[in-house]
Amino acid sequence: MQSIQMNQKQQGFTLIELMIVVAIIGILAAIAIPQYQDYTAGAQVTRAVGEMSALKTSAEEAVLQGDDIVSSDSPKTGETDLGWTESNLFANSGKNQITVNSGGTATPTIEGTLGGNAGANVATAKIQLTRKSDGSWTCTITNTPDSSGWKDSYAPNGCPAS
Repeated sequence: MQSIQMNQKQQGFTLIELMIVVAIIGILAAIAIPQYQDYTAGAQVTRAVGEMSALKTSAEEAVLQGDDIVSSDSPKTGETDLGWTESNLFANSGKNQITVNSGGTATPTIEGTLGGNAGANVATAKIQLTRKSDGSWTCTITNTPDSSGWKDSYAPNGCPAS
């Protein structure tokens, strides 16, 4: 009688192979998650600066007309509302999300503080757009002490963090 030898193929993965795969995924996640969080924080700041920068056109029009610049649903005679609409990245709600300092009409400052749905690393940072008397605009971002995870790399080009 001949002995029958059966070749059995291995089915599935060994424990070592599974542990190696889990370790590789863990290493990739440890690198990718912080990078993703930095990317989204920078994108939120860039978006907020863009939303505020859209107000510069209305502010320029008000300066040329000699009006005071306000953020109000019911501007008075001699005042121009910037036309701000609510954003989910800023603190407060509605027109109260930004403040305007007319600065003698020709040099207004528009300021907004991040909050709302902004990431924890950028929340409470202040964005400030200031018009100079020569008609140019400057943008600065002020990192407040409450912004514990703030990195200067979150600030977009042309709007440095101070």
